[in-house]
Amino acid sequence: MIKTPSRHPLVQRLTRIKRSARQREEAPSRPETMRILVVDVGGTHVKLLATGQKDHREFDSGPHLTPKRMVTEVRKLVGDWEYDAVSMGYPGPVAGNQPLLDPWNLGKGWVGFNFRQAFQRPVKIVNDAAMQALGSYRHGKMLFLGLGTGLGSTLIIEGHIVPMELAHLPYRSGTFEDYVGVRGLEKHGKRKWRKLVVDVVERFIAAFGPDEVVLGGGNSKKLKQLPPHCRAGDNDNAFKGGFRLWKTPDARIIQS
Repeated sequence: MIKTPSRHPLVQRLTRIKRSARQREEAPSRPETMRILVVDVGGTHVKLLATGQKDHREFDSGPHLTPKRMVTEVRKLVGDWEYDAVSMGYPGPVAGNQPLLDPWNLGKGWVGFNFRQAFQRPVKIVNDAAMQALGSYRHGKMLFLGLGTGLGSTLIIEGHIVPMELAHLPYRSGTFEDYVGVRGLEKHGKRKWRKLVVDVVERFIAAFGPDEVVLGGGNSKKLKQLPPHCRAGDNDNAFKGGFRLWKTPDARIIQS
């Protein structure tokens, strides 16, 4: 008897994640009237905003924040808000509507966690940079770069969202994140860091040929002037992107 070779454990895990995602991602029938809760998970804070609310709410995150604790805190903080579905921006790679790896700066247990069951609502999960990119998107081909603790990156082409992990590609004697993330800012100082940002942006423009580049993240405010073909993003665009995830029919996410 010929034995069928077993698949790589990572492939098996991705298959399980995608299968469970198809079961969980059940959209309410009328997206245009849906009330959405956006959950933007970060390394220092979790920020929340729902349809019809003017002011966001937030609570501290950090290395002790597990997904179960996060959901408990969210539901407690928004107990007086009404919502039909949840959009979640996650600080790490996402595949099949589920986190692929636990974030280095939060607690454990994010991979395989049943967010739909925990929130008791349909849930869409994307990388946090992808959610902010979608909120920043206007038209054509747009490259989003988030200058924060690390380097977030997403490409959107005619409404198709392509989350990327450019941060860890090699650059000089390290990676792009080593030079334009917070470590690079602290090591090289603002003046040299600004020049590095310009160089990195020029390289990405040459590689991807976008119509425009949006620079977001907290450290983008430290740029005296934006590089050519760039415009400034806004961290609040993460909320806008979360609303668009459910309400924009052509917001399709291309994932591995």
